[in-house]
Amino acid sequence: MRAWEQNIRTVVPYVPGEQPQNADIIKLNTNENPYPPAPGVSRALETLDPDLLRRYPDPAAADLTAAIAGYYGMKTGQVFAGVGSDDVLAMAFLTCFCSTEPILFPDITYSFYDVWAELFRIPYEKQPLDEEFRIRTKDYAKKNGGIIFPNPNAPTGIYKPLSEVEEIVSMHPDVIVIVDEAYIDFGGVSARKLLDKYDNLLIAQTFSKSRSMAGMRIGFLLGNETLIGYINDCKYSFNSYTMSQAAIAAGVESIKDQAYFSRCVQNIIDVREWSKIRFMDLGFECTDSMANFLFVTHKEYPAEQLFEMLKKAGIYVRHFQQPARIRNYLRITIGTKEEMEALFACLEQYVKS
Repeated sequence: MRAWEQNIRTVVPYVPGEQPQNADIIKLNTNENPYPPAPGVSRALETLDPDLLRRYPDPAAADLTAAIAGYYGMKTGQVFAGVGSDDVLAMAFLTCFCSTEPILFPDITYSFYDVWAELFRIPYEKQPLDEEFRIRTKDYAKKNGGIIFPNPNAPTGIYKPLSEVEEIVSMHPDVIVIVDEAYIDFGGVSARKLLDKYDNLLIAQTFSKSRSMAGMRIGFLLGNETLIGYINDCKYSFNSYTMSQAAIAAGVESIKDQAYFSRCVQNIIDVREWSKIRFMDLGFECTDSMANFLFVTHKEYPAEQLFEMLKKAGIYVRHFQQPARIRNYLRITIGTKEEMEALFACLEQYVKS
């Protein structure tokens, strides 16, 4: 090690899914929405005043936070918007997890959590999921410096009932509990209704999944005004200009078209439930996912073998080498009905041969 490397902060980085540029592939590996954003998003981008592009965007993204607040029936001061849920969650870690006690999160979950904890030097402990990949509420009863978990969880897709979420939030009024709801629009009940009851609750959501805007990078936090104020203070000290003019304008338009949003989400749910049956017909085991992806395994065919076979066929899915417990599982994004038909045709041919 060179002398200067002793003062370098190093972390094991998050490993994102592959982003192949070949237009001919079927991309089911990064949980993107297979449908385009609401039509108003395209119109907003086409009519965006070019003069705005030479100006810094509003650091508070006031138009967008007002639109989100109006949609959820909340105050503007209860919303924090940022560059995707990764950005807003990183700011939440930086602001809220400052205790000397370890924060708690599942051992099988979104793998950015330990990256942020390492980066910000936050002590943490991973809590093992049970045999059915479920979060055990009792594991979060211990003393801690904060809690975060996705609901539905990733990559399992399993949803934790609201009553159990509330139990975790209520048992620790002295720390912040973050519920990461990136996939909540595809099933289950949001913990948003608990915000008036618990001032230690913070909810993270994103436009990347249900609103088809992964390319725009829009995420947001919901919480009480005091807590959101603290996060804004850290943000303005860290990077006061984050969201682009285009992202703010597109996000506002996306919020307006509730009918289109509902239709796209329902399409994905319908295809997901149909796909569960198709997988089981082929001998796969499948978690009861409430997200826009499925988590599947087969007793006869190793996941890595299936992953490579599908990739050669131009179908990209996600395979995790770690943790070892999920090495024989594939996470498969729900695409269009036609894309899923192509996936199943490929799997059927492989099983028969």
